[in-house]
Amino acid sequence: MKISQLSQAAGVSPATVKYYTREGLVPAGKRTGYNQTEYDDGHVARLRLIRALIEVGSLSVATTRDILKAIDDPQLPLGALLGEAQKAGTQERQGNPSDRSMARVESVMQARGWKTHPGNPGIQLAAGVLDAYDSIGRPDLADTLPRYAEAADIVAKADLDAVERSGDRDRMAEAVIVGTALGDTLLAGLRRIAQESQSVRRYPHAARNSQEREAR
Repeated sequence: MKISQLSQAAGVSPATVKYYTREGLVPAGKRTGYNQTEYDDGHVARLRLIRALIEVGSLSVATTRDILKAIDDPQLPLGALLGEAQKAGTQERQGNPSDRSMARVESVMQARGWKTHPGNPGIQLAAGVLDAYDSIGRPDLADTLPRYAEAADIVAKADLDAVERSGDRDRMAEAVIVGTALGDTLLAGLRRIAQESQSVRRYPHAARNSQEREAR
């Protein structure tokens, strides 16, 4: 297919196709003549994956390039690929959390029997949130940590179940990346839905008042 057809199929402009190709996210098409390049369904699939990671997963172009490179490396074990996916969504948000908050996160990890590499980016990310609670004078919000950890365990098992059901290595690798990068966004959406649902159940009178105001 021509670049115009590829652009339409993938939902991106021809200029974006060229940009992603220059940046190393998309393999070049096959040159068929002067100023003529042919693309195939593989290019469509790659562009759709890139759109999902950047537009929905909010990853940068540089980070997307790194994880696509990991997907394309058949020698990279899935465990290492998972590590790359985890780092992709947290690199920009990592800071230097306090020892106290790090210890609190590690305590919850021990309580749940979690075994991780010391460099797992989630440890610093979670500890940074606890520091933020302290900084605004709401350390009580950290009381949610054990129940959040319990929920995270359920989600992690669902993630790996999805990977194992994917079939061949390429689809498993894609499931690792997509499930991690887009799963955060999916969870955020579901959390907001569940929050409203729980609020309606607990405070039905307030919910009715709100609906009446919106109807006016």
